[in-house]
Amino acid sequence: MTPTITVDIGTTSIKLCVFDGDGALVASRRVTTPTVGDGVGEVYDIEALLDAVRDFVAGLEPALRRAVQRIALAGVGESGGLVGADLSLRSPMILWHDQRGAALLRDVTPAQRERVYAVTGLPVNANYALSKVAWALDHADGDTADALWLNVSEFVAALLTGRRWSEPSLASRTMALDLRERRPSREVCALLGVDPAIFPPLRPAALGVAMDPAIARTWGLDEVTVHVAGHDHMVGGVGADLQPGDMLDSTGTTEGILTLVRDPRTDAATAATKIAGGLACDGEFFTLFASIPTGGSAFATVRSLLDRDEAEVLALIDRAHRAYLDDEIDLGRIPLVLPRFRGSPPPDKDASARGAIAGVGTDTTAVELVFGCFLGLARQFADVWALFGADLDRVKVIGPAASNPLWLQLKADLLGAPVSAAGVDEIVSRGAQALAHGIRRPWDDALPREIAPDPRRHRMLQDGVSSSAARWEHLKAMPA
Repeated sequence: MTPTITVDIGTTSIKLCVFDGDGALVASRRVTTPTVGDGVGEVYDIEALLDAVRDFVAGLEPALRRAVQRIALAGVGESGGLVGADLSLRSPMILWHDQRGAALLRDVTPAQRERVYAVTGLPVNANYALSKVAWALDHADGDTADALWLNVSEFVAALLTGRRWSEPSLASRTMALDLRERRPSREVCALLGVDPAIFPPLRPAALGVAMDPAIARTWGLDEVTVHVAGHDHMVGGVGADLQPGDMLDSTGTTEGILTLVRDPRTDAATAATKIAGGLACDGEFFTLFASIPTGGSAFATVRSLLDRDEAEVLALIDRAHRAYLDDEIDLGRIPLVLPRFRGSPPPDKDASARGAIAGVGTDTTAVELVFGCFLGLARQFADVWALFGADLDRVKVIGPAASNPLWLQLKADLLGAPVSAAGVDEIVSRGAQALAHGIRRPWDDALPREIAPDPRRHRMLQDGVSSSAARWEHLKAMPA
């Protein structure tokens, strides 16, 4: 490989890294993802985003900066905006969870929804780009005859190169791409009156485009190629060397569950689960993916609920973990926590859903509440995985959960499957570098820590799940 700058545009932060030719991380920075209001919702502040990337590059040592030969970009999959041939925005650059196009989907019939899934592998939902495209066309600034829809990472790549293109895994999150044909579906686009020509041609991650020489000189770079690596969770799968039989647990603000399949699963039974199908970044496999809205954000929720600072909550998690390993946890005393703090996962996918806590007594302790929260996260995780109907050999964990021993052990014990947690940071960024070079890196490069399931605790948790099943389902069925 060659020295590479990676840019991972996440929901709450942008991860900026430089890796050397051996794939070692030599510089990094994390900045808050810049957004502004546009009167409808929150949208990306592209100028501030590009400034953050440029400032990071400017801060590198001159010799390191001149050694860089590639820039690889990853990003949230469902974001985007209309971009003209002159690279001006003809619409806001809309965030992935924005619902401004939801009203346009209300008249889609059940039969049409089934057909959309059969073609695109995606359930009809306003998170995906197609309804945002239709909304943007209706509210565009100026003529859209030359406009193309670009994901936020694709737009940054366009600004650096002067070229517009789409990466396959990102295109498969638009709800417009025919998975089997690998081109926009005229049939599906017609449901919302969208011309499929609004979607740009596909270019795989390894096929980069030369950075504009004038921009490269201004940034202090030599000859550089720019690569769009893909959808952040899918890029994380490459960084984790995901194989069939593996499950990637990609934790951040949300929690993503990803597995690889050799053929797309778009049948009616899979459609009912609302699991998302898509294209893997490397083009060899298809993907099944589910997003759990509450992931790492649960930590902030616990802090808020208990009015504790970060160090105090970490100490409570450590106490709960030690008590669990020492067989000092009485599941009968643990509150039942449904952690839908930011909405519900498949098969409901209700953005307005909120969490619930049951079984709190006057003598419930903070440690028991913390344990209940992470047990609830693990239980919700297991519920979603059950929708996949796939074999599970191993769980590979990346992101914040990789450093949370209680969360890891509960997942291993509840699923009864080994968990392998990344021992290094920025797996998505590592995957982006690998994709830009068209290679795979072994999982051992991530220095994983292995967490084995304990058969006795597995039985204990399964018994607890069974005994509280009626209450758990009752909480899930409560109106939003």
